[in-house]
Amino acid sequence: MKSNLKFLVIVAFVTLFSASCSDDDDGLPGTVAPEISGFEYGEGSSHSTDRVAYTGSDVHLEAEISAVVPVESIDLDIHGHDLELGEGEEEWHFHHSYTDSKYLVLNPAFHEHIDVPATAPAGEYHLKLTVTDEDGNSTEVEGHLVVLHPVSLSEIYIDEEVARGSDFHTEFKITAIHGIHEISLDIHAHGLTVGEGEEEWHLIQTYSEGYHGETEAKFHEHIDVPSTAPIGEYHMVFNIEDEEGNVTSYDSHLNVILE
Repeated sequence: MKSNLKFLVIVAFVTLFSASCSDDDDGLPGTVAPEISGFEYGEGSSHSTDRVAYTGSDVHLEAEISAVVPVESIDLDIHGHDLELGEGEEEWHFHHSYTDSKYLVLNPAFHEHIDVPATAPAGEYHLKLTVTDEDGNSTEVEGHLVVLHPVSLSEIYIDEEVARGSDFHTEFKITAIHGIHEISLDIHAHGLTVGEGEEEWHLIQTYSEGYHGETEAKFHEHIDVPSTAPIGEYHMVFNIEDEEGNVTSYDSHLNVILE
């Protein structure tokens, strides 16, 4: 009888000890990875959440972080894949590890503004935010950011040939988030022979009326070609400048023929 009672006491003790250890293990810090919520981002100046940013401007990012032990680092990575580089553009890849004291706490609020270089190519970029705590547990969230130029052109139509003494047709749609300042046009040729009765033609023209201050506009103009212009190929450059000094250029060619 005493032997059975002793056995039951031992079993009860072991059971209670195991349960106690299990409870302690469940409550140990570091067994739960940090949580990230409310991850949002967009154009910086307006704190937009539309997941769009503009070259030469910035993108803001926000997130709420919950952790059972203090955060050790917050890493942000932004990169594109196989984006076509235009003239004057350079590949952009942003990576930074944030270890500021304001973030090395239990439940930090992440809020940063990242400059997007004016030379970054437009297109879709991949974002990854990774939070690591002092015990080495980590959590990450991912998303996509569309980078656009602050001034963009679309629906472009420009005559490629014109008889001198007449005019040619140009039109395109302009989108400028900061408003259009002005549109300039430069038409010039290189090495054309100036015949008898002809005069070298070089046009520099600025357009602002009907366009200045507009965030969206349809450029539609007819441009006269002098009857004395030498025949041959001309180079055209349209420059669209916004109110913050950002410039987008469009190049084309025009073949001037006899009347």
